[in-house]
Amino acid sequence: MSSYPPPGPGIGEQIEDVIARIQFEVRQAAQYVNDAIVPQVRSESIAAMRSLSETLKNLADKIDRRQGPRG
Repeated sequence: MSSYPPPGPGIGEQIEDVIARIQFEVRQAAQYVNDAIVPQVRSESIAAMRSLSETLKNLADKIDRRQGPRG
């Protein structure tokens, strides 16, 4: 006579193991995002803001030149 389920850890233990593994993987993913992705995005965002700032300055200068002297 065969027994079902097969001998070994119970389904509850298996579920706990899976949950623990998922929690570990989520922590690892969050750490990767914090260590690698966030600094890169921050750096690229700063560069983009500086570029945009320069573009806006140039546009304002161009508008000033086209309006001529004030007064």
